[in-house]
Amino acid sequence: MTNGGSSTAGRGVPGARMPVVFVSHGSPMVAIETGIYQEALERFGREHRPGAMVVISAHWESGDTVRIASAAEHRLVYDFGGFPRELYELTYPAAGDPGLARRIDGMLRNGDVRSALDSVRGWDHGVWVPLRLIYPKADVPIVELSIPGALSPAELFRIGGLLSPLRSEGVVILGSGGIVHNLGRLDWRRRDGPAEQWALDFDRWFASKLEAWDIDALLRYQRTAPSAALAVPTNEHFHPLFVALGAAREQGRIEHIHEGFQYGTLSMRSFAVA
Repeated sequence: MTNGGSSTAGRGVPGARMPVVFVSHGSPMVAIETGIYQEALERFGREHRPGAMVVISAHWESGDTVRIASAAEHRLVYDFGGFPRELYELTYPAAGDPGLARRIDGMLRNGDVRSALDSVRGWDHGVWVPLRLIYPKADVPIVELSIPGALSPAELFRIGGLLSPLRSEGVVILGSGGIVHNLGRLDWRRRDGPAEQWALDFDRWFASKLEAWDIDALLRYQRTAPSAALAVPTNEHFHPLFVALGAAREQGRIEHIHEGFQYGTLSMRSFAVA
């Protein structure tokens, strides 16, 4: 773990280039459930050991400014309601990285992106729920970034490109959200029931465009994808994807960490680009 003035950037394996990752974090219940999704994220964590992680979370929206959590230690935000008490008792004491946060702030400002450090913000469940599965020992420092919802997919893609050099310094860049995320259409009675056809259509469309590295189609998903208005009724869960893809910069080896649905319409598709 880092102290308040240091950065883990540069502590990775010399010459190694860390993957970019997108995780569909699903319901908060995945933090206490077991199954193939949890096993897949745990396996990914065993196979990839970064010096630090930059996490762009769907659960921190910020207009036209990228906000950067810059504290050395972070409280957890239990930003959900109506779940078992066990969820609210979970902890995740990973360190922050103020030095890396300041570096990111400088990289974004040098790229004419509005950014601001935030030493008060806690980690929302878009950060700690998937990270508890990937690195359960909480031994990888984390810097959370907000998702500026006022920006277009192309602008978010450019932000990812500005962050891309960190990959060669031992830093994993991870978007946390969901490929299909329509809470109004969930069937809470059937976690493992069959997915609705419109949700499958959008998810498969996305997978095909990712494999083909058709970034133009993905950036124009609202006009080019089937059932886009149903699959992405609000953009906060889908748009962290574009920061991750921008950080990849170019087509790489795609590692399908997990795919499948929960509650009929909640895609759990998660992947990495090496």
